[in-house]
Amino acid sequence: MRRTALATLLVVVALPAAAQERPPLTPTRDVAVTYRVIGAGAQQIPPGAPNSMTISWLAAQGLMRSDMPGGMGWMVADPRNGRAFMVMEPMRAIMDIPAAQAMAQQMNSPTATFRREGTATIAGQQCTVWVVQDGGSQGRSCVTADGVVLRAEGTHQGQTGGMEATAVQFGPQDPARFQRPAGYQTMQMPQGMPPGMGGPAPGRPPGQGPR
Repeated sequence: MRRTALATLLVVVALPAAAQERPPLTPTRDVAVTYRVIGAGAQQIPPGAPNSMTISWLAAQGLMRSDMPGGMGWMVADPRNGRAFMVMEPMRAIMDIPAAQAMAQQMNSPTATFRREGTATIAGQQCTVWVVQDGGSQGRSCVTADGVVLRAEGTHQGQTGGMEATAVQFGPQDPARFQRPAGYQTMQMPQGMPPGMGGPAPGRPPGQGPR
């Protein structure tokens, strides 16, 4: 579930440049953001399970780390180079995720367009609302002037879902937290398993893509 919510954010980061203006889609300074899942995706969270995840950005290297609740694990994505890996703490294992294929698919979309819609204040931060349209799917994101995505949501086949920030903390991030841990077993992604970081098409809410 939370991998799919993260994929929603990755899709926003990977959206293609349109002929008109576009928002900044990666933070220009280090930041950690706590999100809650909203809409259709929230309905898939088991009762009693925490509806939150924290995403941290190491701005200088363009790295994004997602920490799952309960110490179950974390993921690091490198959108600049199309790489990602997932760390499963209980198993002390690492699995590489083919982010490049999924992100390249989004960036090659010839029909996606951006449009400003207004402004909002989320988690105490001001952001600009952008609408992205790609065929029959439509999504919205609210992005600060320095590239922090505070909300990413979309509608697909009548269902709306996404993720919204509940807390934003700017400050230096430890580069070591974005590196592969030593001494962990490397696992291969099983054949036929959907890419954990691939996610839905632009505007598709969590619950419509891989979990």
